Amino acid sequence: MTTQELRGFDPYQPANGSRPVGQPPPRPVNEQEVRNRSVGELVSDISKDLSTLIHQEIELAKAETKQEVSKAAKGAGMLGGAGFAGYMVALFGTLTVAYVIGTFWPAWTGALIVTAIWAVVGAALYARGRKQLTTVTGPRNTVETLKEDAAWARHPTS
Repeated sequence: MTTQELRGFDPYQPANGSRPVGQPPPRPVNEQEVRNRSVGELVSDISKDLSTLIHQEIELAKAETKQEVSKAAKGAGMLGGAGFAGYMVALFGTLTVAYVIGTFWPAWTGALIVTAIWAVVGAALYARGRKQLTTVTGPRNTVETLKEDAAWARHPTS
């Protein structure tokens, strides 16, 4: 799920607008009707509701985790690119030193320029990768809804 989809995501409603599989349509709660129901029916309803809630929380956690892993992978890829660029800096830096020490031919100038280019590429990839990794936060929506569920479970009438 994208960030935009998560903003409008209601974990208590199915994604396509229909009822969850095996769930009857919601009935209006009538106090008299509740009083006439057996304890077994009430426990069954609570069990179904709890099962649905847990399933929805798991789906929300999956969606958030997938999004955060994607951001982390991009940052890690950029850091990998920075590592490769660092290797290239070392390679071309070594070649430059070899050219300078060996002879004062103009070829060392070209090697030095390539080294400088790789240094700029490595620095840019490192900065972007580090910035990308700082945006990884974890499944915040799931944590918040779990806190709300726990508070409701402690005080279901409030």
